[in-house]
Amino acid sequence: MQTILIAEDEPAISQVLKVYLAKAGFTVLQAYNGIDAVNKFHDEEPSLVLLDVMMPGKDGWAVLKEIRKESTCPVIMLTALNEVNYRLNGLDGGADDYIAKPFIADEVVARVRAVLRRSDDVKPIENNRTFGSLTIDFDAHRVTLSKKEISFTPRDLSLFLFLASAPNRTFTREQLLDEVWGHDYDGSDRAVDLSIKRIRKALAKWPASEGEIKTLRGLGYQFVVED
Repeated sequence: MQTILIAEDEPAISQVLKVYLAKAGFTVLQAYNGIDAVNKFHDEEPSLVLLDVMMPGKDGWAVLKEIRKESTCPVIMLTALNEVNYRLNGLDGGADDYIAKPFIADEVVARVRAVLRRSDDVKPIENNRTFGSLTIDFDAHRVTLSKKEISFTPRDLSLFLFLASAPNRTFTREQLLDEVWGHDYDGSDRAVDLSIKRIRKALAKWPASEGEIKTLRGLGYQFVVED
């Protein structure tokens, strides 16, 4: 049974989410401030975190940063701040999805399931491929550079594996959103750009002579390697 950590300082909202998630078959943990959220994350190792932005102790941004220092656990941000910049901050910080308040609890459960499904169901074309010093194990969802494993968030890993499964093929932002984020995604296509930015940072030590993720202006992105 998968465990969901709800980090939300409003007890009424937290309790409603707990009831709906428990009914959907999840084990639910609750934290009402950022410090407690970090501690429970370390102690319980949940399958996914629902993380409110505005919390006492540590705010959601700080908690997300702590999580991303050591884990690729999926994180969905919850906040009443619905402006685009806040959405982009969350995605740029490594969040996997973003839900603005007020929301319908059934929708949250659906988004939780979708994010967990995406993190588990990357469908590769080949099991294991090597591009110079970079090795991609599609079955294990593992990427190594010079035999050292590279850490990605689940969403970034899904995007990278999708691009790497079709070397030298160009994908538009819309195609990547459909394939990686899902057809029901209603956020900004900037999420693709931010994810690519983080992937490039993670691959910074990969020699450009062996391959790169190339931006084709006005077209999209391509995982470029020599045939």
